[in-house]
Amino acid sequence: MQKLVEGIHQFQSDIFSAKQQLFETLADGQHPLALFITCSDSRIDPSLLTQTDPGELFIMRNAGNIVPPYGTIKGGEAATIEFAVGALEVRDIIICGHSHCGAMNGVLHPEKLDDLPAVRDWLTYADATQRIMHENYTHISEETARLTATVEENVLVQLESLRTHPSVAAALARKQLRIHGWVYKFETGQVFAYHPDQGQYLPIDSSAEPASATNFPSI
Repeated sequence: MQKLVEGIHQFQSDIFSAKQQLFETLADGQHPLALFITCSDSRIDPSLLTQTDPGELFIMRNAGNIVPPYGTIKGGEAATIEFAVGALEVRDIIICGHSHCGAMNGVLHPEKLDDLPAVRDWLTYADATQRIMHENYTHISEETARLTATVEENVLVQLESLRTHPSVAAALARKQLRIHGWVYKFETGQVFAYHPDQGQYLPIDSSAEPASATNFPSI
């Protein structure tokens, strides 16, 4: 806790003073560039990863970067997505999975969740991911490779769930929204984007237009 308190003092004395004008303008409202949906994992910092300032990302985090299909649960995820698209009019939504994801390890090994009933129930929104792995990835036995594939497939599953939200479906139909699937490998700093035309994740190239999964085939 002491580290957190010391960090607040450092922020107020060093960071805030250097960007005071930016923070003052934020009092007038927010106009984020994108909704960034990612895992709660402490090893991921979306603003650090994308080098964005306060006010530039609208961030939604939960275990496994899950997007429950619309209408299945009255929770914060649906409200966050609706507000980002309908009120803030973001033009891009990114679902970003990550390497060594504990939630996806739970999808692969549900027996490890016996003492975590809330986590087990939450991960039912990744049941499609679990089935895809069980039926389509029997050829991969190495544990790290299976976990990587699970992370990647889950991002695609959650993108499909994202499409069920009315605000998203309407904005996509108006071509005023793009959705993206990313996977962040935190031990190397690499970020991979799903390219629907090639059916695979490729490293993000700063010189290229970000890949959009808006028109990828249904899973």
